[in-house]
Amino acid sequence: MGDEPDPRFSMANERTALAWVRTALAFVAGGVGLTSVARIAGLSRLLDVVAVALCVLGALLAVVAVLGWRRRELAMRLDRPLPAPFALPWLGALVAVVALVLAGYLAFSTR
Repeated sequence: MGDEPDPRFSMANERTALAWVRTALAFVAGGVGLTSVARIAGLSRLLDVVAVALCVLGALLAVVAVLGWRRRELAMRLDRPLPAPFALPWLGALVAVVALVLAGYLAFSTR
């Protein structure tokens, strides 16, 4: 639909989407790693909940990456302004929350 955009912009859009997918994969890998370490070390089940949340976040982020790529590609083809990434503020806030939960767990866990 629309006119073919400059290939450089289209490829930059694709690279951005792939970076989001790599971030999503890192969240999934972090969740799997966290639950594995928690099981081996006999740590709290709270870490399993955090691990599940990381895996779900990774799945959602992968979908958002593809949808964002499509929205930007369509905007370029129709010569419209590029839409802002709607997942970025949520992702930043969620990373901060997960980091605080894990820091709290480490600070208050008894050894």
